[in-house]
Amino acid sequence: MTQGARIAHLRCAAGMDAIYRKISWRLLPLLMLCYAIAYLDRVNISYAHLQMGADLGFSNQVYAWGAGIFFVGYCLCEIPSNLLMEKIGARKTLLRIMLCWGVTAAACAFVREPVEFYVLRFLLGVFEAGFFPGVILYLTYWYPAARRARVIAIFASAALMAGVIAGPLCGATLQYLHHVAGLQGWQWLLLMQGMPAVVLGVVAWFCLDDKPQDARWLSSLELQMIEQDLKHDEDALNGATSTNARATPSGVGVEEPPSAFGTIRSLLREPSIGLLALANLLLMGASYALVFWSPALMQRWGAGSHAEIGLLSAIPNLAGVIGMIVIGHHSDRRRERRGHFVACMALAAGGLGLAIAADNNLAWSLAGMTLASLGIASASPLLVSILTVLLDRRRAATGIALVGSCGLLGGALGPLLGERMLAWGDSAAMLAALIVLYLAAATILVLALRLAPRAGGSRAVQGQTGRMARA
Repeated sequence: MTQGARIAHLRCAAGMDAIYRKISWRLLPLLMLCYAIAYLDRVNISYAHLQMGADLGFSNQVYAWGAGIFFVGYCLCEIPSNLLMEKIGARKTLLRIMLCWGVTAAACAFVREPVEFYVLRFLLGVFEAGFFPGVILYLTYWYPAARRARVIAIFASAALMAGVIAGPLCGATLQYLHHVAGLQGWQWLLLMQGMPAVVLGVVAWFCLDDKPQDARWLSSLELQMIEQDLKHDEDALNGATSTNARATPSGVGVEEPPSAFGTIRSLLREPSIGLLALANLLLMGASYALVFWSPALMQRWGAGSHAEIGLLSAIPNLAGVIGMIVIGHHSDRRRERRGHFVACMALAAGGLGLAIAADNNLAWSLAGMTLASLGIASASPLLVSILTVLLDRRRAATGIALVGSCGLLGGALGPLLGERMLAWGDSAAMLAALIVLYLAAATILVLALRLAPRAGGSRAVQGQTGRMARA
Protein backbone atom coordinates (compact mmCIF):
# COMPACT_ATOMS: atom_id res chain seq x y z
CA MET A 1 0.00 0.00 0.00
CA THR A 2 1.41 3.38 -0.98
CA GLN A 3 1.86 6.20 1.53
CA GLY A 4 -1.05 8.13 0.01
CA ALA A 5 -3.31 5.07 0.15
CA ARG A 6 -2.44 4.47 3.78
CA ILE A 7 -3.24 8.08 4.66
CA ALA A 8 -6.56 7.85 2.83
CA HIS A 9 -7.37 4.64 4.71
CA LEU A 10 -6.62 6.24 8.07
CA ARG A 11 -8.50 9.38 7.12
CA CYS A 12 -11.78 7.49 6.65
CA ALA A 13 -14.20 7.37 9.56
CA ALA A 14 -13.40 3.77 10.48
CA GLY A 15 -9.68 4.45 10.38
CA MET A 16 -9.95 7.50 12.64
CA ASP A 17 -12.25 5.59 15.01
CA ALA A 18 -9.56 2.92 15.30
CA ILE A 19 -6.88 5.50 16.12
CA TYR A 20 -8.94 7.16 18.86
CA ARG A 21 -10.02 3.78 20.20
CA LYS A 22 -6.33 2.91 20.53
CA ILE A 23 -5.70 6.17 22.41
CA SER A 24 -8.69 5.61 24.69
CA TRP A 25 -7.59 2.12 25.69
CA ARG A 26 -4.15 3.47 26.47
CA LEU A 27 -5.16 6.54 28.51
CA LEU A 28 -8.66 6.21 29.92
CA PRO A 29 -8.46 3.11 32.17
CA LEU A 30 -5.62 4.57 34.27
CA LEU A 31 -7.08 8.08 34.33
CA MET A 32 -10.47 6.71 35.35
CA LEU A 33 -8.94 4.65 38.14
CA CYS A 34 -7.11 7.75 39.42
CA TYR A 35 -10.33 9.76 39.32
CA ALA A 36 -12.26 7.02 41.10
CA ILE A 37 -9.76 7.15 43.98
CA ALA A 38 -9.90 10.97 43.95
CA TYR A 39 -13.68 10.87 44.21
CA LEU A 40 -13.58 8.32 47.03
CA ASP A 41 -11.12 10.42 49.02
CA ARG A 42 -13.30 13.48 48.44
CA VAL A 43 -16.66 12.05 49.52
CA ASN A 44 -15.93 9.07 51.78
CA ILE A 45 -16.25 11.49 54.68
CA SER A 46 -20.03 11.37 54.09
CA TYR A 47 -19.98 7.71 55.18
CA ALA A 48 -17.26 8.14 57.83
CA HIS A 49 -19.44 10.84 59.42
CA LEU A 50 -22.03 8.21 60.35
CA GLN A 51 -19.54 6.92 62.99
CA MET A 52 -17.06 9.79 63.22
CA GLY A 53 -19.61 12.28 64.54
CA ALA A 54 -20.57 10.10 67.49
CA ASP A 55 -16.99 8.95 68.15
CA LEU A 56 -15.40 12.42 68.16
CA GLY A 57 -18.44 14.49 69.12
CA PHE A 58 -18.51 16.33 65.79
CA SER A 59 -21.85 18.01 65.10
CA ASN A 60 -23.49 18.18 61.67
CA GLN A 61 -22.21 21.74 61.40
CA VAL A 62 -18.59 20.66 62.00
CA TYR A 63 -19.03 17.96 59.38
CA ALA A 64 -20.55 20.40 56.87
CA TRP A 65 -17.67 22.88 57.33
CA GLY A 66 -15.11 20.11 56.97
CA ALA A 67 -16.79 18.78 53.84
CA GLY A 68 -17.02 22.25 52.31
CA ILE A 69 -13.57 23.61 53.19
CA PHE A 70 -12.03 20.96 50.93
CA PHE A 71 -13.42 22.89 47.97
CA VAL A 72 -12.04 26.20 49.21
CA GLY A 73 -8.50 24.82 49.02
CA TYR A 74 -9.28 23.23 45.67
CA CYS A 75 -10.73 26.45 44.28
CA LEU A 76 -7.75 28.58 45.35
CA CYS A 77 -5.16 26.31 43.74
CA GLU A 78 -6.99 25.00 40.65
CA ILE A 79 -5.86 27.65 38.15
CA PRO A 80 -2.19 27.68 39.29
CA SER A 81 -2.13 23.88 39.13
CA ASN A 82 -3.52 23.81 35.59
CA LEU A 83 -1.08 26.48 34.41
CA LEU A 84 1.76 24.51 35.98
CA MET A 85 0.62 21.34 34.23
CA GLU A 86 0.73 23.15 30.91
CA LYS A 87 4.41 23.89 31.60
CA ILE A 88 5.66 20.67 33.20
CA GLY A 89 3.29 18.09 31.66
CA ALA A 90 0.70 15.61 32.92
CA ARG A 91 3.10 12.98 34.30
CA LYS A 92 4.84 15.28 36.78
CA THR A 93 1.56 16.94 37.69
CA LEU A 94 -0.26 13.69 38.46
CA LEU A 95 2.70 12.39 40.45
CA ARG A 96 2.79 15.56 42.58
CA ILE A 97 -0.97 15.71 43.07
CA MET A 98 -1.55 12.06 43.92
CA LEU A 99 1.37 11.58 46.31
CA CYS A 100 0.32 14.61 48.36
CA TRP A 101 -3.41 13.96 48.40
CA GLY A 102 -2.98 10.24 49.22
CA VAL A 103 -0.90 10.94 52.32
CA THR A 104 -3.25 13.74 53.45
CA ALA A 105 -6.40 11.66 52.92
CA ALA A 106 -4.96 8.84 55.02
CA ALA A 107 -3.88 11.30 57.75
CA CYS A 108 -7.54 12.32 58.20
CA ALA A 109 -7.99 8.99 60.00
CA PHE A 110 -6.14 10.36 63.02
CA VAL A 111 -7.92 13.68 63.62
CA ARG A 112 -9.28 14.34 67.10
CA GLU A 113 -10.31 18.01 67.08
CA PRO A 114 -12.44 20.01 64.64
CA VAL A 115 -9.52 22.30 63.76
CA GLU A 116 -7.40 19.28 62.74
CA PHE A 117 -10.28 18.08 60.61
CA TYR A 118 -10.62 21.47 58.93
CA VAL A 119 -6.89 21.84 58.24
CA LEU A 120 -6.49 18.40 56.69
CA ARG A 121 -9.62 18.74 54.58
CA PHE A 122 -8.39 22.13 53.34
CA LEU A 123 -4.95 20.68 52.50
CA LEU A 124 -6.61 17.75 50.73
CA GLY A 125 -8.35 20.26 48.46
CA VAL A 126 -5.08 22.16 47.89
CA PHE A 127 -3.20 19.00 46.91
CA GLU A 128 -5.97 17.53 44.75
CA ALA A 129 -6.59 20.87 42.99
CA GLY A 130 -6.07 20.68 39.28
CA PHE A 131 -6.66 16.94 38.89
CA PHE A 132 -10.02 17.05 37.13
CA PRO A 133 -9.44 20.22 35.05
CA GLY A 134 -5.90 19.01 34.39
CA VAL A 135 -7.17 15.76 32.93
CA ILE A 136 -9.75 17.65 30.85
CA LEU A 137 -6.94 19.84 29.48
CA TYR A 138 -4.84 16.72 28.90
CA LEU A 139 -7.65 15.12 26.88
CA THR A 140 -7.83 18.19 24.61
CA TYR A 141 -4.24 17.38 23.59
CA TRP A 142 -5.41 14.00 22.27
CA TYR A 143 -9.03 14.35 21.07
CA PRO A 144 -10.74 16.82 18.70
CA ALA A 145 -13.84 18.68 19.89
CA ALA A 146 -16.29 16.41 18.05
CA ARG A 147 -15.15 13.43 20.15
CA ARG A 148 -14.75 15.08 23.54
CA ALA A 149 -18.25 14.82 25.05
CA ARG A 150 -18.14 11.03 24.86
CA VAL A 151 -14.57 10.81 26.13
CA ILE A 152 -15.16 13.28 28.97
CA ALA A 153 -18.36 11.42 29.89
CA ILE A 154 -16.50 8.10 30.00
CA PHE A 155 -13.75 9.62 32.14
CA ALA A 156 -16.19 11.40 34.44
CA SER A 157 -18.23 8.22 34.84
CA ALA A 158 -15.36 6.95 37.00
CA ALA A 159 -16.70 9.15 39.80
CA LEU A 160 -20.07 7.46 39.64
CA MET A 161 -18.48 4.04 39.31
CA ALA A 162 -16.58 4.92 42.46
CA GLY A 163 -19.92 5.92 43.97
CA VAL A 164 -21.36 2.50 43.09
CA ILE A 165 -18.43 0.83 44.83
CA ALA A 166 -18.19 3.38 47.64
CA GLY A 167 -21.58 2.67 49.14
CA PRO A 168 -21.17 -1.07 49.75
CA LEU A 169 -17.42 -0.75 50.45
CA CYS A 170 -17.77 2.09 52.96
CA GLY A 171 -20.79 0.53 54.62
CA ALA A 172 -19.03 -2.83 55.00
CA THR A 173 -15.84 -1.18 56.29
CA LEU A 174 -17.76 0.77 58.94
CA GLN A 175 -19.67 -2.29 60.04
CA TYR A 176 -17.11 -5.11 59.88
CA LEU A 177 -13.76 -3.40 60.61
CA HIS A 178 -15.01 -1.45 63.61
CA HIS A 179 -12.55 -1.95 66.53
CA VAL A 180 -10.22 -4.15 64.44
CA ALA A 181 -6.57 -3.67 65.54
CA GLY A 182 -7.66 -0.90 67.88
CA LEU A 183 -9.00 1.36 65.12
CA GLN A 184 -12.56 2.52 64.54
CA GLY A 185 -14.40 1.64 61.32
CA TRP A 186 -14.21 5.24 60.06
CA GLN A 187 -10.43 5.24 60.57
CA TRP A 188 -10.01 2.09 58.49
CA LEU A 189 -12.24 3.67 55.85
CA LEU A 190 -10.03 6.77 55.45
CA LEU A 191 -6.76 4.84 55.63
CA MET A 192 -7.72 2.16 53.09
CA GLN A 193 -9.00 4.67 50.53
CA GLY A 194 -6.17 7.20 50.89
CA MET A 195 -3.04 5.16 50.24
CA PRO A 196 -3.93 3.81 46.74
CA ALA A 197 -3.50 7.36 45.39
CA VAL A 198 0.21 7.23 46.24
CA VAL A 199 0.66 4.03 44.24
CA LEU A 200 -1.34 5.29 41.26
CA GLY A 201 0.67 8.51 41.10
CA VAL A 202 3.83 6.46 40.53
CA VAL A 203 2.08 4.26 37.96
CA ALA A 204 0.89 7.34 36.04
CA TRP A 205 4.46 8.65 35.92
CA PHE A 206 5.65 5.51 34.14
CA CYS A 207 2.62 4.75 31.96
CA LEU A 208 1.36 8.10 30.57
CA ASP A 209 2.78 10.32 27.83
CA ASP A 210 2.45 14.09 28.06
CA LYS A 211 1.35 14.61 24.44
CA PRO A 212 0.77 12.55 21.28
CA GLN A 213 4.22 13.58 20.03
CA ASP A 214 5.75 11.70 23.00
CA ALA A 215 3.79 8.48 22.41
CA ARG A 216 6.04 5.79 20.92
CA TRP A 217 3.02 3.52 20.59
CA LEU A 218 1.57 5.80 17.85
CA SER A 219 2.90 5.42 14.32
CA SER A 220 4.04 8.50 12.44
CA LEU A 221 0.95 8.31 10.22
CA GLU A 222 -1.40 8.02 13.19
CA LEU A 223 0.29 11.01 14.80
CA GLN A 224 -0.10 12.96 11.55
CA MET A 225 -3.84 12.22 11.44
CA ILE A 226 -4.32 13.32 15.05
CA GLU A 227 -2.42 16.55 14.47
CA GLN A 228 -4.56 17.30 11.41
CA ASP A 229 -7.75 16.78 13.44
CA LEU A 230 -6.56 19.09 16.21
CA LYS A 231 -5.35 21.69 13.72
CA HIS A 232 -8.77 21.66 12.05
CA ASP A 233 -10.30 22.49 15.46
CA GLU A 234 -7.91 25.36 15.98
CA ASP A 235 -8.52 26.74 12.49
CA ALA A 236 -12.28 26.59 13.02
CA LEU A 237 -11.92 28.44 16.31
CA ASN A 238 -9.49 31.14 15.30
CA GLY A 239 -9.96 31.47 11.54
CA ALA A 240 -6.93 31.58 9.35
CA THR A 241 -4.97 34.03 11.56
CA SER A 242 -4.45 34.55 15.25
CA THR A 243 -5.98 37.65 16.82
CA ASN A 244 -2.90 38.07 18.98
CA ALA A 245 -0.36 38.03 16.15
CA ARG A 246 1.82 41.04 15.55
CA ALA A 247 3.93 41.75 12.53
CA THR A 248 7.71 41.63 12.81
CA PRO A 249 10.04 43.74 10.66
CA SER A 250 10.38 40.79 8.32
CA GLY A 251 6.60 40.62 7.95
CA VAL A 252 6.24 37.25 9.66
CA GLY A 253 3.29 36.96 12.11
CA VAL A 254 4.44 35.98 15.59
CA GLU A 255 1.86 35.14 18.24
CA GLU A 256 2.23 37.16 21.40
CA PRO A 257 1.43 34.85 24.31
CA PRO A 258 -0.92 36.46 26.83
CA SER A 259 -0.07 36.48 30.53
CA ALA A 260 -2.08 34.37 32.94
CA PHE A 261 -3.74 37.45 34.44
CA GLY A 262 -4.39 38.84 30.97
CA THR A 263 -6.06 35.59 29.99
CA ILE A 264 -8.23 35.62 33.11
CA ARG A 265 -9.26 39.23 32.44
CA SER A 266 -10.18 38.41 28.83
CA LEU A 267 -12.24 35.42 29.98
CA LEU A 268 -14.07 37.42 32.63
CA ARG A 269 -14.99 40.04 30.02
CA GLU A 270 -16.88 37.40 28.00
CA PRO A 271 -20.47 37.08 29.29
CA SER A 272 -20.80 33.53 27.97
CA ILE A 273 -17.81 32.29 30.00
CA GLY A 274 -18.98 34.08 33.15
CA LEU A 275 -22.45 32.60 32.81
CA LEU A 276 -21.05 29.11 32.21
CA ALA A 277 -19.03 29.54 35.41
CA LEU A 278 -22.21 30.53 37.28
CA ALA A 279 -24.11 27.56 35.83
CA ASN A 280 -21.31 25.26 36.97
CA LEU A 281 -21.37 26.79 40.45
CA LEU A 282 -25.09 26.05 40.80
CA LEU A 283 -24.76 22.57 39.28
CA MET A 284 -21.85 21.53 41.52
CA GLY A 285 -23.29 23.17 44.61
CA ALA A 286 -26.53 21.23 44.30
CA SER A 287 -24.77 18.00 43.34
CA TYR A 288 -22.31 18.02 46.24
CA ALA A 289 -25.06 18.89 48.69
CA LEU A 290 -26.76 15.71 47.54
CA VAL A 291 -23.54 13.66 47.58
CA PHE A 292 -22.48 14.64 51.11
CA TRP A 293 -25.93 14.27 52.67
CA SER A 294 -27.15 11.25 50.70
CA PRO A 295 -26.27 8.69 53.45
CA ALA A 296 -28.07 10.86 56.03
CA LEU A 297 -31.09 11.10 53.74
CA MET A 298 -31.15 7.32 53.32
CA GLN A 299 -31.12 7.03 57.10
CA ARG A 300 -34.07 9.46 57.39
CA TRP A 301 -36.01 7.51 54.77
CA GLY A 302 -35.76 4.31 56.79
CA ALA A 303 -32.52 2.55 55.81
CA GLY A 304 -31.21 0.58 58.78
CA SER A 305 -27.59 -0.56 59.11
CA HIS A 306 -24.50 1.08 57.63
CA ALA A 307 -24.19 -1.79 55.18
CA GLU A 308 -27.79 -1.29 53.98
CA ILE A 309 -27.21 2.46 53.52
CA GLY A 310 -24.12 1.68 51.45
CA LEU A 311 -25.91 -0.83 49.23
CA LEU A 312 -28.89 1.45 48.60
CA SER A 313 -26.58 4.39 47.80
CA ALA A 314 -25.03 2.36 44.99
CA ILE A 315 -28.29 2.22 42.99
CA PRO A 316 -28.51 5.93 42.00
CA ASN A 317 -24.79 5.97 41.20
CA LEU A 318 -25.13 2.96 38.91
CA ALA A 319 -27.99 4.67 37.07
CA GLY A 320 -25.80 7.77 36.76
CA VAL A 321 -22.97 5.79 35.14
CA ILE A 322 -25.33 4.38 32.52
CA GLY A 323 -26.99 7.73 31.86
CA MET A 324 -23.69 9.60 31.61
CA ILE A 325 -22.25 7.30 28.94
CA VAL A 326 -25.48 6.93 26.94
CA ILE A 327 -26.32 10.65 26.98
CA GLY A 328 -22.72 11.64 26.22
CA HIS A 329 -22.67 9.28 23.24
CA HIS A 330 -26.04 10.56 22.01
CA SER A 331 -24.86 14.16 22.36
CA ASP A 332 -21.75 13.46 20.27
CA ARG A 333 -23.77 11.62 17.63
CA ARG A 334 -26.28 14.47 17.33
CA ARG A 335 -23.57 17.13 17.78
CA GLU A 336 -25.86 18.95 20.19
CA ARG A 337 -25.14 19.96 23.78
CA ARG A 338 -27.61 22.62 24.93
CA GLY A 339 -30.81 20.60 24.62
CA HIS A 340 -29.16 17.59 26.23
CA PHE A 341 -28.05 19.70 29.21
CA VAL A 342 -31.54 21.17 29.68
CA ALA A 343 -33.07 17.68 29.49
CA CYS A 344 -30.61 16.46 32.13
CA MET A 345 -31.59 19.27 34.49
CA ALA A 346 -35.27 18.50 33.91
CA LEU A 347 -34.59 14.85 34.83
CA ALA A 348 -32.80 15.97 37.99
CA ALA A 349 -35.65 18.25 39.02
CA GLY A 350 -38.29 15.63 38.22
CA GLY A 351 -36.47 12.92 40.17
CA LEU A 352 -36.06 15.08 43.25
CA GLY A 353 -39.70 16.11 42.94
CA LEU A 354 -40.65 12.43 43.06
CA ALA A 355 -38.51 11.98 46.18
CA ILE A 356 -40.36 14.88 47.84
CA ALA A 357 -43.75 13.46 46.86
CA ALA A 358 -42.71 10.07 48.31
CA ASP A 359 -42.93 11.64 51.79
CA ASN A 360 -40.05 9.58 53.28
CA ASN A 361 -41.17 6.30 51.73
CA LEU A 362 -37.83 4.54 51.17
CA ALA A 363 -38.65 2.74 47.90
CA TRP A 364 -40.18 5.74 46.12
CA SER A 365 -37.60 8.17 47.49
CA LEU A 366 -34.85 5.89 46.18
CA ALA A 367 -36.61 5.75 42.79
CA GLY A 368 -36.66 9.54 42.67
CA MET A 369 -32.96 9.75 43.57
CA THR A 370 -32.17 7.21 40.85
CA LEU A 371 -34.04 9.22 38.20
CA ALA A 372 -32.35 12.42 39.37
CA SER A 373 -28.92 10.77 39.17
CA LEU A 374 -29.46 10.02 35.47
CA GLY A 375 -29.63 13.74 34.78
CA ILE A 376 -27.18 15.04 37.36
CA ALA A 377 -24.35 12.72 36.33
CA SER A 378 -24.76 13.46 32.63
CA ALA A 379 -24.86 17.25 32.91
CA SER A 380 -21.30 18.06 33.97
CA PRO A 381 -19.53 16.43 30.96
CA LEU A 382 -21.89 18.30 28.64
CA LEU A 383 -21.06 21.64 30.26
CA VAL A 384 -17.32 20.91 30.05
CA SER A 385 -17.65 19.92 26.38
CA ILE A 386 -19.41 23.22 25.63
CA LEU A 387 -16.61 25.08 27.40
CA THR A 388 -13.82 23.36 25.44
CA VAL A 389 -15.53 24.39 22.20
CA LEU A 390 -15.68 28.06 23.20
CA LEU A 391 -12.01 28.25 24.25
CA ASP A 392 -9.03 28.37 21.92
CA ARG A 393 -5.95 26.37 22.89
CA ARG A 394 -4.08 29.40 24.29
CA ARG A 395 -6.82 29.99 26.87
CA ALA A 396 -7.94 26.41 27.46
CA ALA A 397 -5.87 25.69 30.58
CA THR A 398 -6.93 28.92 32.31
CA GLY A 399 -10.55 28.81 31.11
CA ILE A 400 -11.19 25.21 32.14
CA ALA A 401 -9.66 25.85 35.57
CA LEU A 402 -11.56 29.13 36.00
CA VAL A 403 -14.97 27.60 35.30
CA GLY A 404 -13.99 24.52 37.30
CA SER A 405 -13.00 26.71 40.26
CA CYS A 406 -16.45 28.27 40.29
CA GLY A 407 -17.95 24.79 40.30
CA LEU A 408 -15.76 23.83 43.25
CA LEU A 409 -16.85 27.00 45.06
CA GLY A 410 -20.35 25.59 44.69
CA GLY A 411 -19.01 22.39 46.21
CA ALA A 412 -17.86 24.39 49.24
CA LEU A 413 -21.31 25.91 49.71
CA GLY A 414 -23.37 22.79 48.92
CA PRO A 415 -22.73 20.82 52.15
CA LEU A 416 -23.47 23.94 54.22
CA LEU A 417 -26.71 24.51 52.30
CA GLY A 418 -27.72 20.91 52.97
CA GLU A 419 -26.95 21.24 56.68
CA ARG A 420 -29.04 24.43 56.98
CA MET A 421 -31.97 22.97 55.08
CA LEU A 422 -31.96 19.80 57.18
CA ALA A 423 -31.66 21.86 60.38
CA TRP A 424 -34.53 24.19 59.45
CA GLY A 425 -36.92 21.58 58.09
CA ASP A 426 -36.97 18.05 56.75
CA SER A 427 -35.44 16.40 53.70
CA ALA A 428 -38.17 17.90 51.48
CA ALA A 429 -36.90 21.44 52.16
CA MET A 430 -33.39 20.47 51.10
CA LEU A 431 -34.54 18.71 47.93
CA ALA A 432 -36.80 21.63 46.95
CA ALA A 433 -33.84 24.02 47.21
CA LEU A 434 -31.78 21.72 44.97
CA ILE A 435 -34.56 21.62 42.35
CA VAL A 436 -34.42 25.43 42.13
CA LEU A 437 -30.62 25.32 41.68
CA TYR A 438 -30.77 22.75 38.88
CA LEU A 439 -33.44 24.62 36.94
CA ALA A 440 -31.51 27.88 37.38
CA ALA A 441 -28.35 26.19 36.02
CA ALA A 442 -30.26 25.12 32.88
CA THR A 443 -31.65 28.62 32.35
CA ILE A 444 -28.25 30.28 32.77
CA LEU A 445 -26.53 27.88 30.37
CA VAL A 446 -29.12 28.60 27.67
CA LEU A 447 -28.56 32.33 28.19
CA ALA A 448 -24.77 31.84 28.02
CA LEU A 449 -25.02 30.18 24.62
CA ARG A 450 -27.34 32.89 23.32
CA LEU A 451 -24.67 35.44 24.27
CA ALA A 452 -21.77 33.36 22.90
CA PRO A 453 -21.83 34.92 19.36
CA ARG A 454 -21.66 38.42 20.79
CA ALA A 455 -18.92 37.30 23.16
CA GLY A 456 -16.79 36.12 20.28
CA GLY A 457 -17.69 32.45 20.49
CA SER A 458 -19.86 32.03 17.40
CA ARG A 459 -17.10 30.69 15.19
CA ALA A 460 -16.21 28.13 17.81
CA VAL A 461 -19.78 27.02 18.24
CA GLN A 462 -20.67 27.02 14.54
CA GLY A 463 -17.44 25.50 13.34
CA GLN A 464 -17.45 22.52 15.67
CA THR A 465 -21.04 21.65 16.49
CA GLY A 466 -22.98 21.81 13.33
CA ARG A 467 -23.23 25.39 12.00
CA MET A 468 -25.57 26.56 14.72
CA ALA A 469 -24.87 28.44 17.92
CA ARG A 470 -26.12 25.64 20.09
CA ALA A 471 -22.80 24.23 21.39
